[in-house]
Amino acid sequence: MRLNISHSIFIVFAICCVFSCNQIKELPVYNPSDFNPELVDVSLHNTNKNHTVGDFELINQNGDTITQDHYKDKIYVVDFFFTSCPTICPIMTTNMAELQNEFLKNEDIMFLSLSVTPAIDSISVLKKYAKENDVIDSKWNITTGNKKHIYELARKSYFAVVEQGDGGLQDFIHTPNFILVDKKKQIRGMYDGTNDKEIERLVNDMRILTN
Repeated sequence: MRLNISHSIFIVFAICCVFSCNQIKELPVYNPSDFNPELVDVSLHNTNKNHTVGDFELINQNGDTITQDHYKDKIYVVDFFFTSCPTICPIMTTNMAELQNEFLKNEDIMFLSLSVTPAIDSISVLKKYAKENDVIDSKWNITTGNKKHIYELARKSYFAVVEQGDGGLQDFIHTPNFILVDKKKQIRGMYDGTNDKEIERLVNDMRILTN
């Protein structure tokens, strides 16, 4: 009888440990109200639940139209960049390439980069940039598109930038942020794409989501 009781206690303890670990590793789901208000479009300041990233239509390095359907049931990382950037973008692209290689065999994970200078970053420019940075087409879309659409995504879907604007000719955004999106189109984390420690944190969070 003592053996059975001890065995039962051990099983209960093990279940509790597993449950506790899962609770600790659960990533938050971010809504507009969870972010610094400066990052969120004024129209969304009071939204505190059910936020998902909006649908998009972009053109990738191969001239293909990329929509939310390409990321259906995928975990993905988003960033905003431009090919002629001499400062943070090369670091961000290098780190994104490392993430691509880290999760190369994981079919649940993809990557998405959106140009903030779409008039300059044509398909041919993006193709050259993709080749120079070892982009794997099936994993990572480097995209251009309508500027107002891209800037609205940055401000109303991904909350990537502080500056407010209208996506017009004089509007310009520049951000180091990587945004982690889950299979339900929910934001699960934001990271400094130029910081090694932040990249390590992102890798760990991606593994938590895939598990």
